[in-house]
Amino acid sequence: MAAGWPVLRGRPLQALANSTEASLRAAHTLTGVRAHLAFLTDARRRGDEYGPLDWVPEIAHRLPDTGGEDKLIADAVLHYTATRPRRLQYRAFVEVDRATMSSERLARKLISYARFHDYTPQPVGRRGTVADQAAMLAWQRFYPRFPRVLFILTGAPTTSLQRRIDDLRAMAAGHPLVAQLAGQVNLGAAVLEDLEQHGPTSAVWTPLSGPIERRSWMDL
Repeated sequence: MAAGWPVLRGRPLQALANSTEASLRAAHTLTGVRAHLAFLTDARRRGDEYGPLDWVPEIAHRLPDTGGEDKLIADAVLHYTATRPRRLQYRAFVEVDRATMSSERLARKLISYARFHDYTPQPVGRRGTVADQAAMLAWQRFYPRFPRVLFILTGAPTTSLQRRIDDLRAMAAGHPLVAQLAGQVNLGAAVLEDLEQHGPTSAVWTPLSGPIERRSWMDL
């Protein structure tokens, strides 16, 4: 049924291998819906423009296949327009984490975003030239600015979630490509229950680089 929605029309359906995979996918989807509802509730309270279809799930982008991984698949991309104190448009890649993967694997997702940020597609069968180096970056074909990257965490005790956030910050500081990304793109992480209780525009987001003081996702 969902495949018939205009925003999802034409996108391939992913078959589930077994009931275990279906159960995991359902839990992950539900967590994404909870995060989406937190943004919806906050936007309505503030009078901002953010509707049910402004959270687009499972967005895939090609990557240079240098490490056996040729796609970046974000759990969602959100499109949000703040109306005060002045009108501003925001976009964000969203990663929903239920603590079902290791903290190291979660942090490695930042490397994929860094690779996508710097990826310039080359014509097939053609070696790079000076003209190619000035070609459009892959992400510029889809976004006027590179979206900020938001990690939303749940499914573990508060201390465990904080350690996962610390590991994300360590990756942003310690990996050359990710450190370069962090200097140009806003990166942040928050706990889902904090979003639901206080709202995404409250000071619940930890920046993944620079000062550690929490802030709104708009102020990362």
